[in-house]
Amino acid sequence: MSRIDEITRHVVAEFAPDIRADELDADYDLLANGVVDSLDLLRLIGWLGERFDLPVEDFDLAPEQFRSIRAIDAFVESALVKGPA
Repeated sequence: MSRIDEITRHVVAEFAPDIRADELDADYDLLANGVVDSLDLLRLIGWLGERFDLPVEDFDLAPEQFRSIRAIDAFVESALVKGPA
């Protein structure tokens, strides 16, 4: 399973159980469309930190990094390659 598929499955399972993972477009705006709110965002960041072994508390975080599945995947990729900002 690709990382983007894993992130999608997690988002659907935790925040949008009425949507199938294959129905959630990677560019769908999770924040603007109410799939993820501010509390959910904290839960999502915590999961990313645990799942991908990222010290998320060391990163400069902005909501735009979590706006879509594709943005989340890009954040994880950048964090794995570059480390904390």
